[in-house]
Amino acid sequence: MKVSIWRGGKVGRFVAYEVPRLENQTVLDVVTYVQRKLDPSLSYRFSCRVGMCGSCAMTVNGKPRWTCRTHVSKVAVGGTLEIAPLGNLAVIKDLSVDMRVFFDKWAKAGGAFKGDKTRDDDFALIKPADKQRQNANAGIECIGCGVCYAGCDVVRWKPDYLGPAALNRAWTLVNDARDTQGPVRLQLIAGENGCLGCHSQQSCQEHCPKHLSPTASIAGLKRAVSVAALKGRL
Repeated sequence: MKVSIWRGGKVGRFVAYEVPRLENQTVLDVVTYVQRKLDPSLSYRFSCRVGMCGSCAMTVNGKPRWTCRTHVSKVAVGGTLEIAPLGNLAVIKDLSVDMRVFFDKWAKAGGAFKGDKTRDDDFALIKPADKQRQNANAGIECIGCGVCYAGCDVVRWKPDYLGPAALNRAWTLVNDARDTQGPVRLQLIAGENGCLGCHSQQSCQEHCPKHLSPTASIAGLKRAVSVAALKGRL
């Protein structure tokens, strides 16, 4: 099988390799073979290999994916693969990208939970059927892999845009009855670099390996921001 892998940093080129084709082979298996058998200088990230950590995300044939759960048989076109680093993030070397801007935007969106209880207080009693709890549950499984961010056209056009993962996280916290930063968080995510910058193209939803819908979360934030503005809270 012919495999083209990006080598270098922001400036680089695709280098071609020939890799044995195996049954049930994943894209991560291919990258690992190249690094272990053909070129030990190849840089890439991985950890769990079972779709739990998200660190192996790369661009495969033009689309951001988890390489550990992407089987070659489902993505190879004409028996060939093109593997590149995630988009919208600075390339450190080869397939490794700098995730700092991605996580910095989580912080800018108020992505840290802040409650008013201590370990000495009773647990908060929230019914599973509670509407806000259901809204939070719909987006809470995000593991921060960066796939949605890499696939977001708005981030590509507007680098200061917070991005779908940070806004999805903000929506889960806005709906968390235990969190005390709701009004502050809405101020952080309002505006053109926040939820109002989303064009609802749903690329984040299309690419999310966890089948979440950041688009729906962002739509919820838009409604919450509008209500807060009408009530003079922003």
